Amino acid sequence: MKQIITCGAILLSIVLAGCTSRNTRLITISNPTAFDRNEEMVEIPLSQIPDTDFSTKTIVEESSDKEIPFQITHDGKLIFQVSVKANGTATYTLKDGVPAHADTVACGKQYPERVDDIAWENDKSAYRLYGPALQARGEKAYGYDIMTKSVPYPVIEERYRMFLDPELNAQVAELREKGLNAEADSLYNSFTYHVDHGNGMDCYSVGETLGGGTAALLAADSTIIYPYCYKEFKILDNGPLRFTVQLTFNPQSVNGNDNIVETRILSLDKGSYLNRTCISYAGLDQTTPVAAGIALHKQNPDGYAFDRECGYIAYADSTDNPHNDNGIIYVGAAFPDSLTFAGVKLFDKERSGAVGHVLGISEYEPGSTYTYYWGSGWSKGGVESAEKWNEYLEAFSRSIRQPLIIEIK
Repeated sequence: MKQIITCGAILLSIVLAGCTSRNTRLITISNPTAFDRNEEMVEIPLSQIPDTDFSTKTIVEESSDKEIPFQITHDGKLIFQVSVKANGTATYTLKDGVPAHADTVACGKQYPERVDDIAWENDKSAYRLYGPALQARGEKAYGYDIMTKSVPYPVIEERYRMFLDPELNAQVAELREKGLNAEADSLYNSFTYHVDHGNGMDCYSVGETLGGGTAALLAADSTIIYPYCYKEFKILDNGPLRFTVQLTFNPQSVNGNDNIVETRILSLDKGSYLNRTCISYAGLDQTTPVAAGIALHKQNPDGYAFDRECGYIAYADSTDNPHNDNGIIYVGAAFPDSLTFAGVKLFDKERSGAVGHVLGISEYEPGSTYTYYWGSGWSKGGVESAEKWNEYLEAFSRSIRQPLIIEIK
């Protein structure tokens, strides 16, 4: 399955029209695109809505006077979800009131008990990346891991709790010591997150690849300089609507420079299949290609699509056990800026079950921030087909290049 589509781009427009009341503000959202924008997160700097107390004294309402959840982010922004018809407008209101409780949907944490994994999720999917403890024991896992979901509420905490339960694991070990492997397998399958217990599972393989959408610098000979596990982390936002984590990595060697340090700020919003990721490389003194990539696994080497003009790459992953009825994991990345290359690069030989990557390559300028989006959906979690997934990525790409227009009165 190979698909090429084209689309254009337009810049963001935000209008401040003043305010008519200290206690009530109207926010008009305009959609400049010819398709509906449903449950899309908007963000407004608090500097544009001064003298507003969001702690306990302000609520956000739709035009129907229905209160909706909001969040104030670590970087001083009001965020909430909006839905706007194609080429239409929608109005939201800030007014006095005590906000109702909002269920946490986008959240995550570090799991030092599981080799320093950082795992996070929203209502669409779940992910993890690997930490210093895994790197210390020599295991190679460079990219993002995907943990599928089929329910809208958080599940990762419970998955880890069950998977790491000391009593259950001790019982499995005891059964194996007695040679009762069938019984051990049955017990293990009752609590491992590698089996779907009704809300999703971990059935994705990363290994020595970019996994589900990791970005990496390219050397002068176009070799991928794989980022290893993070060195330090700081969780900046932890729900209810957005999860954000900042990651710092150990120095890398790039074209003879041994002190290139990557800082990565990654966020996932309620309602989105894709994570926003902003990367900077300290110490880099020359323009260098950066590639965001998705591993092409041998189970489906041709299941990719890409569009350089529109700015997305996609892949239908058959999971690490395609004969186990695990469904299909749809992986993708979208790019707000132009790409110099979109397509497939194959390995000289198979690596960690993968035959290559589908890549989107851009140029990174020293001192800048490289921003792109990556993520996944699941055939058992609401994504019907590769065609529907590619349509989503195309629309998402158009959306980030033609943002909603926000007017505050």
